[in-house]
Order: sequence, then C-alpha cells, then structure tokens
Amino acid sequence: VNCPLLLKWFTGMLGNQQPCDLIKTTLRLLHSSKTIKSSLLTNLMKQAFFITGTDTGVGKTYVACKLIEQFVAQGYKVIGMKPVAAGCEFVNGEWVNDDVLKLEAASNVRAPRALTNPYSFNEPIAPHIAAHLAGITIETDVIQQAFFELTKLADIVIVEGAGGLLVPLNDNETIADLIVKLNIPVILVAGIRLGCINHTMLTFESIKTHGILLHGWVSNQIEPNMQQSHANILTISKKINLEPLLSYNFNN
Repeated sequence: VNCPLLLKWFTGMLGNQQPCDLIKTTLRLLHSSKTIKSSLLTNLMKQAFFITGTDTGVGKTYVACKLIEQFVAQGYKVIGMKPVAAGCEFVNGEWVNDDVLKLEAASNVRAPRALTNPYSFNEPIAPHIAAHLAGITIETDVIQQAFFELTKLADIVIVEGAGGLLVPLNDNETIADLIVKLNIPVILVAGIRLGCINHTMLTFESIKTHGILLHGWVSNQIEPNMQQSHANILTISKKINLEPLLSYNFNN
C-alpha cells in the first residue's frame, strides 16, 4: 500500500486551507451564536471515517489499520472502533475478536472495549442473528454514545463496519442506518473478484440512497488469479465516475 497517497488524499480534501485555518474560520463564523453546545465546538476539531465493504472478507480491517497507522505517523491521536463483531477466540482469558485486536494494535490511544467494541459475539454469524441467540438487541444509540466518548479521547476515530452496508443490526436498522446516525463519511472497500462490478454498483447506489457521504473507494483484488481484474476496476471507476484511492491485492 502506498501510504503517501492516503496523505495526499486526506490533505487534498481540505482544499487550500490548512486544518487549523479551516477550524478557525468555522469557529469565527459561529462565535456569535450562544446556542452552540461545547460538544459541537469540540467535534469541529475531530475527524472520523467509517470503513465499509462490498462484502465480508474484502479487506476492511486491513484498510482501517493502514489508515490508523498513517495518521499515527503524522502525530495524531488515533483509535479504531469495531462497533459490532461476530466470531471470537479465547485469548488471555477472554473472548475477543481478531479484527478488534488488530485495530487495537494499530491505535495509539487506549480505551475500554465497552467503547471500542460495544457488541461482540462468539459465533461467526450475522450480527442480528448472533444477538438474537444471545438474547440481546443491538442498539445503535449505545454505539453512538460509545463513538462520542471515543471522540473525546482521540483526534481521529476509524470505525470499521461488519460485512456490507446493508447487514442488519436489529429488526429495523442496518449498518447504513448506523453510519447515518454517526454522521461520518465512508470509505468503501471493494473486493475485486468475479461479480465485483455488480456488488460495488449496488453498494454505491445504497450509499447515495441513504444520503451518506462517500469520500472514496479502495479496490482490493481478493481473487489472485482473476482474469481482467484491471478492466473490472476501470469499469467500476467509469460507472461511478470515481477512481479508486488505492488499488492493491491484500492476499500478497
């Protein structure tokens, strides 16, 4: 992965303004309002990204960890969050998800797992089914509050989803609904394999339908011997009018 490309992308989205200048300008415009809550002013100086994918096993954790490592290298306080995890191993006397461990290892801010991983289930199955079997309901309000607490501890919070965009969390809400509630931009990881054009286009349309801000997408060739993989990536780029931020094969 060419990490400098990530830096170029993130700094580029600020235009000609430096981060501090952008914050100062915003605060100056809002200074006269007495109704602004201190939490809003605090969050103006925060940043967060939600990593979602076209499917499970497409490299979301890898991309999330690379983003965290890049921001840490720039001197930011960064923490990873995995709101819902299904599939745990018994490590050092406790059940923990491997993705959660990887996010923790990449982060330079520590927080209780109740905040970084509010919901964790032992069986590697769909989250809402795992929750039902455990006799609990995944509540997005709980996740939102945990996310808010993490923004108090870190400059940047990288949130990794579970599976794809429309994975159910409970009877009424999906990962997409959670993203809308957190109100943070998305980075879409597309697993490049046979069928990826359809999967990516469907996810892209769902992102637009939910009014979610897409900051960009990453193409990840998860089928090493796929024929015409580059042609598939070009097709997706043309269809959504957006070139990938990065293209790589995380199996190699």
